[in-house]
Amino acid sequence: MIDDQTVQRIIDSAQILDVVQDFMTLKRRGANYIGCCPFHNEKTPSFSVSPSKNIFKCFGCGVAGTPISFVMRHENMTYPEALKYVANKYGIIVKEKELSAEEMEEHEDRESMGIVNQFAEQYFHNQLLNEEEGKAIGLTYFQHRGFRPETIEKFMLGYSPNNRQALTNEALAKGYKLKFLEKTGLTIVKEDGYKFDRFAGRVMFPIHSVAGKVVAFGGRIMTNDKKQAKYVNSPESEVYHKSNVLYGIYQAKSEIVKRDKCYLCEGYCDVISMHQSGVTNTVASSGTSLTPGQISVIKRFTNNLTVIYDGDWAGIKASLRGIDLILAQDINVKVVLLPDGEDPDSYALSHTPQELQEYIDSHEEDFIRFKTRILLKDAEDPLKKAEVIKSIIISISKISNQVTRSIYIKECGKLLDVKEDALYAETGREIKKNREEEIRQQMRQGIGQPDLKVVTEDRETPENQPVENGVGEGTTIPSFVNNMYSEVEEKEIVNYLINFGDREFEQIQDPTTGYVNSVNAAIYIIGEIINDEMEFNNLVYKSIFEDYCKHLEEDKRIDSSYFLNSPDEKVRDLAVQLTIPQHSLSELWKRRGVECLTPEETFRADIPKTINSWKMKIISRAKKETMEKLKNVNQEELKNVMEQLKQLKSIEMQLSKSLKRTIIV
Repeated sequence: MIDDQTVQRIIDSAQILDVVQDFMTLKRRGANYIGCCPFHNEKTPSFSVSPSKNIFKCFGCGVAGTPISFVMRHENMTYPEALKYVANKYGIIVKEKELSAEEMEEHEDRESMGIVNQFAEQYFHNQLLNEEEGKAIGLTYFQHRGFRPETIEKFMLGYSPNNRQALTNEALAKGYKLKFLEKTGLTIVKEDGYKFDRFAGRVMFPIHSVAGKVVAFGGRIMTNDKKQAKYVNSPESEVYHKSNVLYGIYQAKSEIVKRDKCYLCEGYCDVISMHQSGVTNTVASSGTSLTPGQISVIKRFTNNLTVIYDGDWAGIKASLRGIDLILAQDINVKVVLLPDGEDPDSYALSHTPQELQEYIDSHEEDFIRFKTRILLKDAEDPLKKAEVIKSIIISISKISNQVTRSIYIKECGKLLDVKEDALYAETGREIKKNREEEIRQQMRQGIGQPDLKVVTEDRETPENQPVENGVGEGTTIPSFVNNMYSEVEEKEIVNYLINFGDREFEQIQDPTTGYVNSVNAAIYIIGEIINDEMEFNNLVYKSIFEDYCKHLEEDKRIDSSYFLNSPDEKVRDLAVQLTIPQHSLSELWKRRGVECLTPEETFRADIPKTINSWKMKIISRAKKETMEKLKNVNQEELKNVMEQLKQLKSIEMQLSKSLKRTIIV
């Protein structure tokens, strides 16, 4: 682990122009530099590098970031790997954090397991190509499947001998420890000490990590023994977590980036045959249900995923839930359905590469339309059709982009013969349920925000506090008012924290000493939000807000560069988005002498307006809900509800004055 001091030194040293010019040619344009984007195909340069802000931005595909994030994206590196790359460029010695004895042992165990797996891969591969049993059984099987020698080499396919102790004895003879053979799952040790090979008598499929390290194996039996599983995989271990691993990702990642698309199959042979037929951007979930971790791996390389199904209808229906997980990660999903009786392996081997690619291209179908068509086949009565509609709505609700959701709702309204209003209403309810479940999960994991609840104790709020400088002091939100999700204001407040949090906001004179104290924007914002017990509902915004609070408590100053270089990808991306101006004044207007104030000139006035606008939304909703209560309260409760309503109206009037709005009572 790289220590914090070294990380900061790397970040401080890294210059965006130096780093980017190692990978592409740039031309100067004014204060910035431009070039053709390395992340998408373009003829007219739209990729801009700003040395003054130390960030890059492509105005074509929207990619943006810092020197570290550029290296991560361009070289498909992790955050620590990119840090080490940049450190090497600037001659910075990376100091790894000193590990405890326990951490050191764990690290050495992982290294040793990796070495044992690498030995096993070479052993199985050699058995396949050079030993009589391996050639007679394993190599013959792969040749029968149509795999060429270069394909066998590419995926390092192998064979494990029938002798149940062959690998174990060979490994022990070469000095490898039984402890690590057992931990990787290569060897099984019984209570009486008897040890034997897990994969004896099977053809072997090594499973690699994104970086190309062997982390596990899959083995297929070569006999018709019904008592044994057809396929056996390595068990979970310190180096292998199957929910985060995709078969073929190491061999496919470069082509996935190049084509900006990934094809997803089910099994090992599907991937191998697809690669052999030229579709080298193919991976597999290795027979397991698709997991969020596997989807995240794909998302590192592309946002476009096509799932290839065979004609097994039962299997298709069982796997539809996995597609919802893909939609939830904002990946564009399409589906290809192969002819009956075909799977990717058989179809690839029985057709030319050109025929395979042409079939895929011509049969790709949007997932939502595909799911609707598949489920409607069995929806013969109204109840079953209602179930189909519910299932489609659940899928649509997973999509975060509002425009995309609207397009799908319109399309599904036509396909299902249902009014759009009804689909919008049901989708809205599902989105709310998804958000509540996300919050509950965060709470169970010890992070995120608490569930929102009504607090009934009263808190005094003077009715006639003055409104000064348009800020609206004294508009304390009563404790009986629930918080409210307000995406626009939350994002604006985070924008001010990141870009102007360290700027001077106002000066306050201490009446007792006469000293003038300077208050920065972050202190003002945090004070307003905490005092009124307001909550960020968006979890990324909330983490940024809490991080800022923590630094202020420790009397540490931070600015936009802190968030631009955050190890959290979501925080980093948001900071880049908020730091780079979305619009600039046209040169035509400048020549005509039109003045346009910049955010730097207006943030002191804009911050109070944004906070008060959020408060106004909370109060307005609370007033509406309180007025609804009046319809059903008894005489005893009436007085209390009327007092609440009076209090809310008073605060609403104060806020309206600060926002210069007219309230019609």
